[in-house]
Amino acid sequence: EATVDLAERRRIRSAIRELQRQELERDEEALASKRFRPERGSHRQDDKENWPRSRRLEEEQQTALAALSRQLEAITDVEELTKLLRAAGEYEERKLIRAAIRKLRAEEIEGEALSPCPGAATLQSPD
Repeated sequence: EATVDLAERRRIRSAIRELQRQELERDEEALASKRFRPERGSHRQDDKENWPRSRRLEEEQQTALAALSRQLEAITDVEELTKLLRAAGEYEERKLIRAAIRKLRAEEIEGEALSPCPGAATLQSPD
């Protein structure tokens, strides 16, 4: 802004843009190097050591979920299932309970659709 010469201003602006572009490229390279940094060897070793433990925990959770599923099949009251849902802490447990509630409600709706309406006989006109 201090110079009056337009050509000099253009050169200065061009140099500023070039510096900004270079700075942006450096930032992108730094980000890429951080993003794709290889894992440390000790971290992989920890994973190998903890793998049997996590596998065992996963198997225990699957066993518990199977037992819960059997328990839910025996429950035929939506209110009781709703209480269990509110008390459940794990996502998988809540998922199973919600599925059981949906199943019960669908069975109730299906039962209502199949049963004859008690007022249907009074609505028929005599011939």
